[in-house]
Amino acid sequence: MDRSTAILERLLKLHPREIDLSLERIDLLMAAMGHPDRHLPPVIHVAGTNGKGSTTAFLRAMLEAAGKRVHVYTSPHLVRFHERIRLAGSFVDEDELADALVRAEKINDGQPITQFEITTAAAFDLFARHPADMLLLEVGLGGRLDATNVVKEPLATIITPVSIDHEKFLGDTIEAIAFEKAGIIKRGRPLIVAPQSAAALAVIEEQARLKGAPTFIANQDWVAYPESGRLVYQDEDGLLDLPAPRLVGRHQYSNAGTAIAALRSAGLGIPTSAIETGLTTVEWPARLQRLTSGALVSLARPGAEIWLDGGHNPGAGIVIAEAMADLEERATRPLFLISGMLTTKDPVGFFRHFAGLARKAFTVPVPGSLAGREPQELAEAATAAGLIAEPVDSVEAAIRRISTDPVASGAHRILICGSLYLAGTVLSANGTPPR
Repeated sequence: MDRSTAILERLLKLHPREIDLSLERIDLLMAAMGHPDRHLPPVIHVAGTNGKGSTTAFLRAMLEAAGKRVHVYTSPHLVRFHERIRLAGSFVDEDELADALVRAEKINDGQPITQFEITTAAAFDLFARHPADMLLLEVGLGGRLDATNVVKEPLATIITPVSIDHEKFLGDTIEAIAFEKAGIIKRGRPLIVAPQSAAALAVIEEQARLKGAPTFIANQDWVAYPESGRLVYQDEDGLLDLPAPRLVGRHQYSNAGTAIAALRSAGLGIPTSAIETGLTTVEWPARLQRLTSGALVSLARPGAEIWLDGGHNPGAGIVIAEAMADLEERATRPLFLISGMLTTKDPVGFFRHFAGLARKAFTVPVPGSLAGREPQELAEAATAAGLIAEPVDSVEAAIRRISTDPVASGAHRILICGSLYLAGTVLSANGTPPR
């Protein structure tokens, strides 16, 4: 066991609940640590239900293409906790992570605090110690009371598409969830808003008005759309004719546009050439990632395309199903789902978008998660959503079952989906972890 893993397990015991949204505990810890939150590089703070990670990935790729040193904070991780913290381009190494966790643990001195809060404090300590030109800071959950919201003066804030998720903590309406996401808006700091439902946008605009934040709203102040195999972006400063995003799915045009709008509204002077390079080199594992080699891929029959996506809520189901439909339109192949999901998610809402698109769903456990749905229960939810479904014991077993289907004797598609935790175990078992 890594030293950092042992520390993380110990930190879990500092609070009886894994999630307890509040800024009080981390505010106290930041003060005790000498306020590393006030000594960070310029911050772009990103909240939203879907698209946070992809938008952040586009931002990083574009900034790095412009020669900038970029820190990144994201969650959750897929395979190793170290993926959450990038220091000027590279995942934090084991010794530095362990040392930072120990420093935060020692200063916290056993006081109640969630693991996310204290690991965020450790991340801020690392970001403050290492020089960089920019910190891309992704919200963990919500926004208003998320531990990352101790940052009071970001360079800019972004709200990606808002949909229903984490109802237990954020509320069970779009309006309530949008209010929580809008909690990252800061007075006088530019707010970039990705495409939203009318209900979410109304809440976000009102919070921006109350806080005096200048807004740059999709389809009002900027647009991004595909045209002739290219990405067209336009705002009041002009039109850009750009390469298509490397990330798969029509939603990635909006995510890329959101990133471009943030860079331009923040006045960073990023050249068009860097934006172009970022669009074509960006990487974001487990978001419509095609697996082309590895231990799991070798189990499939020749002619199989295997795709992996960690999306897990109804909003993600829409965009993933659209991407699969686009692939089907370009090259017809039967689609099989392999899905595992946590008990906190809405499986029927996720699966219904694949009705009529997927030939069959194989439901699997989420390895290592106590909150994973039983395959039988998940199969019943998939059936209720209009799919033919069968529970199996593992992803490996599902791939073997698909290989016996006569329809899969030729070219076919397999989509592994429903949980970032499942996606992480797939990448690990396949021997293709994030880098």
